[in-house]
Amino acid sequence: MANVVLYVMAKQNVATGKSDVALADVASIYCEDEMVRAKAEALKIHKFKKEGAPRVVISIMKVIEELTKLNPGITVESIGETDIIIEKASFQKDTQSSKKGFGEWIKVLLVALICFFGSGFTIMAYHNDIGISDVFGRIYELVTGEASDGCTALEVAYSIGLTIGIIAFYNHVGGKRLSADPTPLEVEMRNYERDVNQAIVEISDREGKERDVN
Repeated sequence: MANVVLYVMAKQNVATGKSDVALADVASIYCEDEMVRAKAEALKIHKFKKEGAPRVVISIMKVIEELTKLNPGITVESIGETDIIIEKASFQKDTQSSKKGFGEWIKVLLVALICFFGSGFTIMAYHNDIGISDVFGRIYELVTGEASDGCTALEVAYSIGLTIGIIAFYNHVGGKRLSADPTPLEVEMRNYERDVNQAIVEISDREGKERDVN
């Protein structure tokens, strides 16, 4: 096995419905030696027990240790994550939850109303804090020489511009995406997911709960 290099690109977070988790389920593997690659892909790294924890953290170092035992003399190059979070997914539960009933639509409606009125209240509170009505009134009076009645071309243009700005910022009109770029919400969700994964790994390491490959 001299000069045989096995490349392992582990994923950070994997959800699987399998009880026996193989390395191929959580990582991409490449090796010029097809036999070595096949043995590595079939390496079982965890077995979920019926009453056991639904989530485990496995260090890539333990995976490399098992790979070198399985194929003595090979060189293992890890080009992915240093820790793998594996979650046991319940596809039956996911399928049931994907069917939206009346209760789900009520939740969607409530969230939509909270977002709509909450955002509206925030915008109005901000405008009240900076006194935007007084600013528009003063600008209108300076330009036209007449007193503002509170509903002029300035307010209308500002409202239209604010709407266009919000649409451009969130990159959505209805259910359609305006461009291929991720929206700010998607970016924040990915940042949140990365922070959660990092916290899980650190807590597992601190409590000594990282699992051996089995």
